[in-house]
Amino acid sequence: MRRILIVGSAGAGKSTLARAVARRLDLPLIHLDRHYWRPGWVAADEADFRAEVAALAARPAWVMDGNYRATLDLRLPRADLLVLCDPPRLRCLVRVLRRRWVDRASRRPDRPDGCAERLDLEFLRYVWHYPRRSRPRVFAALAETAPDLPVVRLRRPADVRRWLATLPSA
Repeated sequence: MRRILIVGSAGAGKSTLARAVARRLDLPLIHLDRHYWRPGWVAADEADFRAEVAALAARPAWVMDGNYRATLDLRLPRADLLVLCDPPRLRCLVRVLRRRWVDRASRRPDRPDGCAERLDLEFLRYVWHYPRRSRPRVFAALAETAPDLPVVRLRRPADVRRWLATLPSA
């Protein structure tokens, strides 16, 4: 495995898992949030972002975390493995709330400069509706662009620990 794509709801543990996998396999780590967001949570131009993601996905090796459904068609065919972080939505909401409190005065490594942790009703709704709205879109993109791509679905912290233990150390 040289290209591992990690997706899932906000608060699902994507970035934490991506760091652990990249460290364990000694692969470059790409947090897509750092490429999409500009200071003040200004979104990147769609065409520019697609071009940047295409260049990132073309690299020979990476662990990439982030959803960005509009670029799944660029990333899924290049990936060797799709990891779906899929804990229950209530766990994701609790993690998002805890992260907002804990990270209020610090900068997370997966966030771009000038984008402080934020929390609003729209974001909480996104997290709540992820299983019904966004997860099916991931599977639809998978079926359309990379139907033979292996998928690992991680629902509980124990699933994550067991799966990480199966990875070789670099």
